[in-house]
Amino acid sequence: MNTRAPTSQVLRLGLTGGIGSGKSTLARMLGEHGADLIDADAVARACTASGGAAMPAIAATFGQVFISADGALDRARMREHVFAQPQARKMLEDIVHPLVASEIRRLAAQASSSVLIFDVPLLVESRHWRWQLDRVLVVDCMPATQVRRVQQRNGWDTDMIEAVMRNQSSREQRLAAADCVVFNDTDDLDILQHLASVMAKRFGL
Repeated sequence: MNTRAPTSQVLRLGLTGGIGSGKSTLARMLGEHGADLIDADAVARACTASGGAAMPAIAATFGQVFISADGALDRARMREHVFAQPQARKMLEDIVHPLVASEIRRLAAQASSSVLIFDVPLLVESRHWRWQLDRVLVVDCMPATQVRRVQQRNGWDTDMIEAVMRNQSSREQRLAAADCVVFNDTDDLDILQHLASVMAKRFGL
């Protein structure tokens, strides 16, 4: 997968963090400072929405039981399935990832800012990302904060949230991969906005 921006003058910044870290909020704030933003998770959701490019192969591989009434991926059912059967996760990734990579290349080619941010939840887990990036920015918080935020946002129970966290890189692994870290353990958005401003200046926005 090659998601390089079209010019060497563009800073390619990978942004990642565990579920509930506030990664997407920070990405949005950096976008408001002028960075171009590519949300890998949003691209993947589009591929698995009704009429999405991945849906025919998903239906053929996993069956209609994983397709919702409107023709989109039943994400909750698939999440339970891939947690229970790791091989199913790989099968799903083999369908979705090439499509996501193709769309990311298309979006990266349109970048006009001096900073191009790739918002990638599983950046540390992937073999494909690090060599393509100039820097990695990790949004960090305490695990208990992740659980609380996701409970408030998604209504999931603790077991489900902790299962998702176990399937992501550990906090220690993310921090070891980071060039820059934003510690976001408060729910005060003014503090996060200040940190976004600091990062924006650091990256030349």
